[in-house]
Amino acid sequence: PSSPAMASGSGDGHATLKRCLGVLRDARNDSEQFAALLLVTKAVRAGEVDAKTRRQIFDAIGFTFPNRLLASRQPPAGCPAHTFRALGLTLLACFCTDPELAGHSQILNKIPTFNDVLVSPCDPDGTSMIDDVYQCLSAVLATARGPRELVTKGTVSALCQAYVSCNYGSDHALALLLGLLAVAEAKCWQRDAPHLLAVLSKLSDDFLKAEDMTKFELCELLPHFIPSSPLLTQDSQGCECLRRLYRGLADILGSKLSQSQRDPALKLAACLVQACGSEWIPAGSAGSKFLALLVNLACVEVRLTLEEPDPLEAEGKKEVVTACYVLIETGIQECLREEKPLLEEVQKIQLMRIMEEAFGAVIFYLRQVKEEELQDPFVFASVRILGAWMAEETSSLKQEICELLPFLVHYAKKLFKEGSLAASLPQPELVNTEGSGLPQDALRFLLPGFCHLTAEDRPRDILIAEGAPALLCEYFLRQWEVLTAEPGSPTPLTSAEMSLQTACGIFLNLVVTAPDLIRRDKAFSSLMDMLLKSLPLLLPQKDHLVLAANIATLGLMMARILAGSAVLQGTQSAKEFFGAAVGFLSQAHAAQADPGSSCLAAAVSPAYASAWADVRELWFLGMQALAGCVPLFPWLPQAVLEARWLESLSELLTRVAPASVDFELIAAFQGVLVELARASKPCRAVILSHRGAEWANLYGMAALEQCLSEQ
Repeated sequence: PSSPAMASGSGDGHATLKRCLGVLRDARNDSEQFAALLLVTKAVRAGEVDAKTRRQIFDAIGFTFPNRLLASRQPPAGCPAHTFRALGLTLLACFCTDPELAGHSQILNKIPTFNDVLVSPCDPDGTSMIDDVYQCLSAVLATARGPRELVTKGTVSALCQAYVSCNYGSDHALALLLGLLAVAEAKCWQRDAPHLLAVLSKLSDDFLKAEDMTKFELCELLPHFIPSSPLLTQDSQGCECLRRLYRGLADILGSKLSQSQRDPALKLAACLVQACGSEWIPAGSAGSKFLALLVNLACVEVRLTLEEPDPLEAEGKKEVVTACYVLIETGIQECLREEKPLLEEVQKIQLMRIMEEAFGAVIFYLRQVKEEELQDPFVFASVRILGAWMAEETSSLKQEICELLPFLVHYAKKLFKEGSLAASLPQPELVNTEGSGLPQDALRFLLPGFCHLTAEDRPRDILIAEGAPALLCEYFLRQWEVLTAEPGSPTPLTSAEMSLQTACGIFLNLVVTAPDLIRRDKAFSSLMDMLLKSLPLLLPQKDHLVLAANIATLGLMMARILAGSAVLQGTQSAKEFFGAAVGFLSQAHAAQADPGSSCLAAAVSPAYASAWADVRELWFLGMQALAGCVPLFPWLPQAVLEARWLESLSELLTRVAPASVDFELIAAFQGVLVELARASKPCRAVILSHRGAEWANLYGMAALEQCLSEQ
């Protein structure tokens, strides 16, 4: 049935619609109701229904009637098989334009039906049904519960199939996939990785083959379909996608490009680097040239943008420069890589020079940042990339970095204080979503650079003048809380643990070069107190040996400077710390079979072997510091006696071949033994009773021999 009035969209049409709604309400049989319904759906499809009328339709028929239509398998005589289903979907699409109804459980439980329509073969006259389904899905996606329901009820795979098969409305499928990935990327990949990989495969194939502007449009689109997990490099289809993306990008970047063409290409490359590192770039001449070109272009972009008077006024510039930072960070890593390097030596030298110029521009930009701009994520990204450069390249831009240090300390301090405040708020006030407004940790990225700088006079003086040591002490205490917050303490090397280790390196530099600062700054008394308490907790956990070595050595070296402080006057925590420190130092070496002879050899203990490269220097420093502590703390020799270290050391030196103990190790042992023998008669007696005079002579420990021979 049709109606001229209805088709015209005139006032008569609305009167007809009202009559139809009356018929729908009062219909005595299905045929009357069906006739009225056809008119209603026709009006809906013609877009002639306002919000008020939509609500009247819903009030007239509710969900019951569309449900009956979707469930019905018998079409009216002479009508296509999907007639009832199409009518039901049109009504649901009409209801979904009301956000309240779009999130109703009666709509959400139709998601499997919507999915089914998308993956079923489409008749030429069934396209309106598919349009209605996309309208329903778009409305559901916009509701609070919608994304989760769509993911769990299989819509991602249906949309992927619709897109890959180029079904009618596949552009809608792609738009919906983008919407779902934007709000639930991890869950989508977790549940539907094979289907999403099929979409990426199609997109990457189109990208490689495109010879027109489509190629650049795909550059914008592709990053949304690159998972943040290492999935692509672990899957053969994923590896093939990466190969196509590399070839497509190599085509683009090797051509003469306008700004609008280069920007999306750089953003796509940065996205691949974030997901896969440099694994997607093949080894060999072509790959090394491509990587060098990529980093070069990124450096040029950074300079061109940041050296401008108003560098970031242009729309989207921050995103492009942030992508360039990602590429430059890869450039730094690849220039330092010794095992299977992608770059040749000549390329490394050229890139380091080009990157230095780019970092000059980053510093220039940061020096002009105003106080009200400090919350800008782009400032954080700029500080982070500069931190990566300062961590590795210590000789270049020294003057400029020294001039920037007051800003960097102020910025890190501001973010740290805001982070402390946010962490102390009751939980409901915090935003828990990813990318929340919580302040980020700038210090974490600056610590390695600060570690290098505190070894040099001028930058160290600036850092001290700006209050960096006190800030670092506070930061250390906070990171210790983070590390120990989890029961049993996490086993992987977390960022908190890395930060604690690097901070120890900074404090060790200050202990050696600025002992007066350690004495006068109250922050170091709090730090000392924390070190005393933390080592006994940390040492039994074998996964944290490097951090334990840092804390033991730092604590021993600080104890020499702060020997007069109350916390070190034979307190329980001081005794427990020194007991743990002696444990750490005494268990590092053991007698082991020497494959080359029948004798035993002195070797690093198995428990220390895997970490020894990181622990070795700290162990020797710790031995030196312990020797320095013995005369300062009268109760310390007793802790050594209780640990029975003198007996185990005597046994080690008696059992092993003297040639297996190197000179540096002999000197370290002698330094501690001499101080113990001088300070404590019981220690001297134990050494002598375990043939100390003999092995002192055997190992050429002249100072110990002399000390033991004195009455």
